[in-house]
Amino acid sequence: MRLYPCHLTFHENLFFATREVGRLYETGRFLHNYALTYALGLAQSTYFHAQQIPAYQDELEPLNEQGIYVTPARGVKISYDLVTFKYADNAYRVKMMPGSRNTPSFGRAKEIAVGSVFEFGVLSQKPLKLPTWIRMGLWQSKAQLKVLAEVELDPKPLAEQQASFPLNPLDTPGELHLFDLISMPPSSLLENLILKTEWWYAKTEQSEWWLPTNMRYTFPEVS
Repeated sequence: MRLYPCHLTFHENLFFATREVGRLYETGRFLHNYALTYALGLAQSTYFHAQQIPAYQDELEPLNEQGIYVTPARGVKISYDLVTFKYADNAYRVKMMPGSRNTPSFGRAKEIAVGSVFEFGVLSQKPLKLPTWIRMGLWQSKAQLKVLAEVELDPKPLAEQQASFPLNPLDTPGELHLFDLISMPPSSLLENLILKTEWWYAKTEQSEWWLPTNMRYTFPEVS
């Protein structure tokens, strides 16, 4: 198994509504692994949706067969801009149905500012070529991706250890012992996670990585 530890640096302000407090729409300091997977071009969504219902399972599950998995990202160098916005009301516009609930019409947006840096990891059974530039968020903000290394991971037996990146609990096997819960849609994330499981491990002169084995995109059954 290969690990590609990555840094993502934003060259434009990033906005998505992690939390809504009245007319304040706040962007959090974590990036969901679903969003990163789409932004990296590893999964594709259809251009037209008759209904605004995501198809995460259909679009992400094929990566399990390819042995590819993207972790969530944490902010390692974060600053914010507070922006006031309003969509103009043009009387001559064509009347449209309401859009996503995360698309505000007016208010204040707490955005991730230019120069902010996130870190995450990409796991792959085969060599993987990742893009240098991607776009994310409601404004399709431009960000530069830097792959820090290509690391060969070794398996380690069952043990209690802290994971090196934030993780999605739906995708993580093992006994979860201690963590910080990060509440965000479409599923909450776990930071500073200590769990008992089997591990992928690697160590270089600069860093050390611990990641659970058998992580895969997993979705709750629809009742």
